[in-house]
Amino acid sequence: MSIKISKKIMSKLGKTNAEFTLIEEGDKILVGLSGGKDSLTMIHAMKEQQRRAPFAFEFVAVTISYGMGENYDDLSKHCQEYGIKHIVHDTTVYELAKEKIRKNSSFCSFFSRMRRGYLYTVAQELGCNKVALGHHMDDAAESFFMNFIYNGQLRSLAPKYKAENGLIVIRPLIQMRERQLRAFVEENKLQAIGDEACPAMRFDVKMPHARANTKEMLAKMEKEFPSLFVSLNAAFKNISVDSFFDAEKFSL
Repeated sequence: MSIKISKKIMSKLGKTNAEFTLIEEGDKILVGLSGGKDSLTMIHAMKEQQRRAPFAFEFVAVTISYGMGENYDDLSKHCQEYGIKHIVHDTTVYELAKEKIRKNSSFCSFFSRMRRGYLYTVAQELGCNKVALGHHMDDAAESFFMNFIYNGQLRSLAPKYKAENGLIVIRPLIQMRERQLRAFVEENKLQAIGDEACPAMRFDVKMPHARANTKEMLAKMEKEFPSLFVSLNAAFKNISVDSFFDAEKFSL
């Protein structure tokens, strides 16, 4: 069975790559593969980009297992079927979380931080110089408004940044909409891993509502202002830093 990937996805991937110089000649990239719709789209888009690009680069998909008895056989089989190198890295994060996370405390940031740390470690062990994450434009918008509303910060998700350990982290899908990625998975009848794999489901903790509330707010805003995400994408590249309340900017 061949994978159908839309021209829109490949065009946006190419433009984002050219705009921010995400993937370059000779890169060896670790791609974080959770098995969800976003990371599944990313591995297939990068596989197609590898075929089309006028330069050579390598990538390997890496799945972090939390030690909850997850079974990634189907995911590994899928990668093998499409010629994508796949590694499952086993950890004991789930057991560690039982000690570290107190009742009703935030667990999402803990698992996210631990997963990112393991991805960095595996990347260095494999000799990769970059790590690719599957965040999209909806994630960037949600992060912006969550930081704005709950933390009093103007902050989002960068297409590219350097981690403390020297690895370059890239987000090839950052200018794509979530619905494009969902459509890709549905059109190809891919078996995506969803919330059932979320470790939080096994903890007696209060589910965080900030992201769900923000997603709902943005959906309402987009209904009223259909060009919302186009404008947000443009605004993230058009920042007038000196128009905000930063005292350091006004020490004239």
